[in-house]
Amino acid sequence: MIKKTFQYLFVISIGFPLLFLLLLSLGKQWIFPNILPQEIAFSNWQTIQKTESNLATIFIKSIFISTTVAFLVTTFSFAISKAIAYSKNKTIYLVLAYIPYLLSPVIIAVLFHYFFIVTNLTGTFLGIVIAQFLVSFPFGIIIFSSFWNQNIKAIEELSYTLGSSVKNTYLKILLPISKNTLLLCFFQVFLISWFEYGLTNLIGTGKVKTLTISVFKFINEANVFYAAFASCLLVIPPMLLLYINKKMLFFVENNNS
Repeated sequence: MIKKTFQYLFVISIGFPLLFLLLLSLGKQWIFPNILPQEIAFSNWQTIQKTESNLATIFIKSIFISTTVAFLVTTFSFAISKAIAYSKNKTIYLVLAYIPYLLSPVIIAVLFHYFFIVTNLTGTFLGIVIAQFLVSFPFGIIIFSSFWNQNIKAIEELSYTLGSSVKNTYLKILLPISKNTLLLCFFQVFLISWFEYGLTNLIGTGKVKTLTISVFKFINEANVFYAAFASCLLVIPPMLLLYINKKMLFFVENNNS
């Protein structure tokens, strides 16, 4: 009984804010002390698509940026973390990987801003991807640092002893074993990139618009209805990733049982 009560409270705590945002984006003339809006229509959604702030395009662009950053970080950190894990200076490298997280992403963006200006990367899609990669890459190293251990090393060496090539060892042994860690890294980095505001705003110089930047823009303009609509779009990928992660865990548990 207590367990179910906590489950219901958890669902309500997540569902109520989402429902409130949805009503706020659809509602019109929501005046105190009315509990519900006087009118619920899709006119706000239609209006915002006709303005300069085409959120559908910005939504797709934001997904593309986050997916690109997540893929690059996962790929490079998987390879480089292996070299770090088996290095004599592993502890030093891991300490260095934590250093970027002692600073705010905005401060890191300020430190690199000059180099982005010199290379004409400010205000470009490539510049945003590189900037977010620099911030997220150490996080990928940290995630994979716990994966590479003596058991994995022994399995890899055994495959070479049995005549497996490097390509087959990676494709048929290491990648299947590391599937959960790879997905964890991809999901986490995607979320870091997806919700990144300060660094993206500074390096993008307002030319590269992401959904997170649009939400803050509408809030600063006191446009609560547009901000609510943008927030509804903003939570779609995290909710989708949460659903996929839950399905994957359920699949793994069934296989183990």
